[in-house]
Amino acid sequence: MRSVCFIVDAMVTGAQLPRHLQSIRESSVADHLLPILVTGTQANARLTSIGQRYHTHCLITPAQPLGARLNKAAFASQAEWLIIALQKKPLPASLWDALYPQLNTYALDALIVSLTQPSLSERLLRRLLASALIMPPYIAVRRAWLERLGGFDPELDEGSAVKDFLQRLHACPTRLKTYSGHLLSQADEPDTYSLPKAPEPAFTPWS
Repeated sequence: MRSVCFIVDAMVTGAQLPRHLQSIRESSVADHLLPILVTGTQANARLTSIGQRYHTHCLITPAQPLGARLNKAAFASQAEWLIIALQKKPLPASLWDALYPQLNTYALDALIVSLTQPSLSERLLRRLLASALIMPPYIAVRRAWLERLGGFDPELDEGSAVKDFLQRLHACPTRLKTYSGHLLSQADEPDTYSLPKAPEPAFTPWS
């Protein structure tokens, strides 16, 4: 398996944070071999206890928006693939076991990780309109591609940072697939849209 790092923000996942971490740790990769970075704005006893229990590393950045927190975690990781939590709802451990082999490729830049397979109408709409996005539970993105996109906007918080990044991900010629955990199958996303090719974004140093 190629090197993988999970990034889970405590503000995004809220009270469901332990369930996210338990799901990851219950997958087939040994606890100490798969790094998990937990980001947040405030250190507290609960977060420390959770980190010790699930063998995570906490990155606390007071008063920084979500975009800046995710960028800091991505910069701190040297993994080839970053798997980032985008919603409160956790995913089952069986999904991760099935997903890891899909990352052993150079033919993809990113995977949208979901419990349900997008309908044909949703996929067609995405081909025509980059703003027609459904917030997935997780996204797996190759570190090199995240850098090429300039990371997350460090000035945006919560849903705005994620939505902005997903829009740029779809607007660029990203080799992208949606991975359906419900069916444990893959649905092709368009590698490029039937629109004029957008200029490649310049890399912006992460905050």
